[in-house]
Amino acid sequence: MKLICTCGLFLFILLSGNLFCLAQGGGEKIIVIKAARMFDGKSERTVSPGVVVVSGGKIQATGASAAIPAGAEVIDLGDATLLPGFMDAHTHLSGESSDDWKQDELDGLKKSAAEQALDATVHARKTLMIGFTTVRDVGSGDFVDVGLRNAIRNGKVMGPRMLVAVRGIGATGGHCDPTVGYRPDVFDRASGIEAAVANGADAVRAAVRRNLKDGADIIKVCATGGVLSLNDDVRSPQLTQAELDALVDEAHSRGRKTAAHAHGAEGAKRAIRAGIDSIEHGSFLDDEALDLMKMKGTFLVATLMATEGIRERLDKGAYFPPLVEAKARQAIASIRVMFRKAVAKRVRIAFGTDAAVYPHGRNAEEFRHMVELGMRPIDALKAATSVNAELFGISDRLGTLEPGKLADIIAVPGDPTQDIRQVERVFFVMKEGVMQKNERK
Repeated sequence: MKLICTCGLFLFILLSGNLFCLAQGGGEKIIVIKAARMFDGKSERTVSPGVVVVSGGKIQATGASAAIPAGAEVIDLGDATLLPGFMDAHTHLSGESSDDWKQDELDGLKKSAAEQALDATVHARKTLMIGFTTVRDVGSGDFVDVGLRNAIRNGKVMGPRMLVAVRGIGATGGHCDPTVGYRPDVFDRASGIEAAVANGADAVRAAVRRNLKDGADIIKVCATGGVLSLNDDVRSPQLTQAELDALVDEAHSRGRKTAAHAHGAEGAKRAIRAGIDSIEHGSFLDDEALDLMKMKGTFLVATLMATEGIRERLDKGAYFPPLVEAKARQAIASIRVMFRKAVAKRVRIAFGTDAAVYPHGRNAEEFRHMVELGMRPIDALKAATSVNAELFGISDRLGTLEPGKLADIIAVPGDPTQDIRQVERVFFVMKEGVMQKNERK
């Protein structure tokens, strides 16, 4: 009897010890990533050496003082810089551009939703492999963005985590009206293609609610005309103050962030007054609009790569309809001046590129343009990490290399605060503790 009790006590202690180890995360693999330096996403400089301890998909410790647990897998990346995974606030992963505007238009009309979705998986993987572990997708069709987001979330497709808009909301005949520029009988009205069109404050509220019902994480609105759309003035305001007030109020009351496509100053100012979270593009913003953004804390997502992609196509002699070409040249000439002013006025600048207007996989080139136009390299890096995390509303779990955050970690050669173009050479990518890429094995 005594022997049985003793054995039972021993078994209890053994099991208790195992349970304690499991409770302490003893069953989780521990990975330690080391490099010559680290940028944590929020500081004014890099620190050396760079050390990040990862377990269970989260960051456990960082910095030179971080203890390296016994038995941990150590990945030493050498003369490199560790950074939080980059974020792009303005992408269209289901879209694709070529040097032929007519072909782009035909592809949009000819490709089925299934083909667009398959293309989007390629774009998503490419985006992840260059270090962008989170993106906002601000306009798609046929729910391709929703499906892609869900497939990535469920581990079926490789790609960045996505916050999606489902569709942009705008006025009849405006930039978010997908039928603008075509004869009325081209599109099947029964397909729901006009769900993005809303006129009047009540209709705008209804459009926000429909987007949320359909799976939107964010609400995108077209407050002005666009560069690549037919039959509208790029500078013109396209929604009233009451309509924009209703949109922002409805979205914010449902806990969603808002983004306004806005090139022209007047339409942008209406959106800013309404409380919009970010202005996308902003090509023709005047001093009053920028000052209002500074006062209200509105983010600017300038998408400099969009105008760069269009400029490259124009330089190659690519065809654009005369109206579109004229609008594009105006935007290219104006946006650089606007961006310099925004930097000087200390407007809050987030990182976004308009991927699809230029070829996917070049997102990191935005950094170079931001720095060339006056941003400090460290601020450009913050724009794509901690600043975007705040804009996205996810700074509680992403955007910085800190204990408790999800382990989205990338590495670039050398020091990007000294040479910003090093960000175009990402060779290590980890997303939520899972290594996606390591070219320095």
